[in-house]
Amino acid sequence: MLIEDGVITAIGKDLPHVADTRIDASGKVVMPGLVDAHRHVWQAPLRGVGADMTLPDYFRLILGRALSAYSPDDARLAVLLGAAEALDAGITSVFDWSNTTVTPEHTDAVVDGYAAGGLRTVVGHAAPSGEADLQRLAAMDGLVTGGLAIMGPQYGSWEDGVREIAAAREFGLPVSMHASGGPGSPFPRMHEEGLLGPDLNLVHMNAMTPVEARMLADAGVAVTVTPVVEATMGHGVSAFGTFLDAGGHAALGTDVVVNAPADLFEPMRDTLRFERMRSGTMYPAAQVLSNATLHGARSIGLGGKTGSLEAGKRADVILVDGLSHPSGGGVVASLTPADVHTVIVDGRVVKRDGRLLHLDLAALRTAGLELARRALA
Repeated sequence: MLIEDGVITAIGKDLPHVADTRIDASGKVVMPGLVDAHRHVWQAPLRGVGADMTLPDYFRLILGRALSAYSPDDARLAVLLGAAEALDAGITSVFDWSNTTVTPEHTDAVVDGYAAGGLRTVVGHAAPSGEADLQRLAAMDGLVTGGLAIMGPQYGSWEDGVREIAAAREFGLPVSMHASGGPGSPFPRMHEEGLLGPDLNLVHMNAMTPVEARMLADAGVAVTVTPVVEATMGHGVSAFGTFLDAGGHAALGTDVVVNAPADLFEPMRDTLRFERMRSGTMYPAAQVLSNATLHGARSIGLGGKTGSLEAGKRADVILVDGLSHPSGGGVVASLTPADVHTVIVDGRVVKRDGRLLHLDLAALRTAGLELARRALA
């Protein structure tokens, strides 16, 4: 594979050796960087505090007490830590459902943190204050781009949801919203009024019906499942299989690290196990890789840039080690973040020989512990 100026320019057996840097991938799996389609990155310092946390507990302690304690500097530290943990685990792209964008200063800090961290990120702004904020998000180009993270018409008002989706489309921004689907959901009405489309990313959808799944899949709407958190917090059965039966391909997300790992290996395995039990078939393990790469990129508006190894796409590439017979199925079934050998984002090597090159993960975690103590006090 030849990478030039951040772009994959050629893939083949007999490429000219013109690159300044050569990476020997013998015995390793070379694959697209993993895409985390739903993550509240600001919670990185709070990792593990919610092992037995119910959803009401989460709203009270995390979205109530901790979030309100974050200063702009805290927000920057948190996303730097989250970016380091993602990159270390082979995640090269994230949709950050960013609750911390509560003031322009907080938003500046979040964007600056990602620029310093080197992670391809869609910053899903949860509280844009007006057209100026939307214009700023739309103007962002490069590794850090903008999106909207909205309540949506299932958990917010119909009027606000319609207005926010219209505003996002005016400025060409992807939109993400939490939703459960099921009886009484707003999506049939949205379908009737022409509001569904591939720029919408619905997260969770644990109550989604087969009829609803078909409607969403036909409209090109993206669905993201976060199986570890959904099971841990009792949200319900994963919507992965229901969406698959309807012709859709769900993306995968980590969601919150207060009670889940900061990587996509366990969500991939959870998805594989549950789909095999649900379908009664040996659903191919390697197939789940596409949900954590190509379909993830498409679901967050990055399908034209990343998610697959193709000439012309940005060079977001990882090398994973540790398999006696390297295969995609082996990656899903057997590997962990410890097996991520090399990480390349936009042509820049950010991890080599199992070590991050530009971010001090240990130091960031130490600083994050102090932030967590203050935020939860």
